[in-house]
Amino acid sequence: MREVTTLVIATKNKGKTAEIRNLLKDFPVNIMSIADFGPIPPVEENGTTFDENAYKKASFTSRVLGFPALADDSGLIVDALGGAPGVYSARYAGEKASDDERCAKLLQEMEGKTDRKAAFECVISIAVPTGPALTYEARCEGLIVEKPAGSNGFGYDPIFYYPPLNKTFAELTIEEKSKVSHRGKALGEIISEFDNLLTWIRQNLPVQEKFLCENK
Repeated sequence: MREVTTLVIATKNKGKTAEIRNLLKDFPVNIMSIADFGPIPPVEENGTTFDENAYKKASFTSRVLGFPALADDSGLIVDALGGAPGVYSARYAGEKASDDERCAKLLQEMEGKTDRKAAFECVISIAVPTGPALTYEARCEGLIVEKPAGSNGFGYDPIFYYPPLNKTFAELTIEEKSKVSHRGKALGEIISEFDNLLTWIRQNLPVQEKFLCENK
């Protein structure tokens, strides 16, 4: 029997955790999210790039919980908005805005614009409690539709149209989306070398000290 490694996904987003759990279901890994633990301090995502924020979340979560942690920072890059919302994608309509409110805000900003080109970008960082981390990144290009379509997925999926499949991300099944999305592509890179990744994780985990108890 292969050793099972616990990997914490540094998010409370159920949709994101489900996507990752589905992609890694054939490997000896126990996928958890920070929602499976008690309250932990929030990470201030004040990096200027997806790379910075992904590493901050993965490293902090790993050090606090003592398990290897995977964090992704991803966002929507819209050409007509000068690259916005970018690293502010989750906070584009306010800190506590819903997915529907974020989509509505972006569609409002896109009113009257003919250039609808956009891309999702994703950076995944996998960190261990001692500090080292590995980084993976990917991109998926598409268009911003004029009105939402579909009920699957999360975030900006209902307004991100993927031309090769003639559907928005929210109209795709989780299996279809995982094959073409920014996160799916980055996770695909991870999957292609996952056995080596597990070896790296185990080699870099802190060694538990053993003490001999003696009665005197």
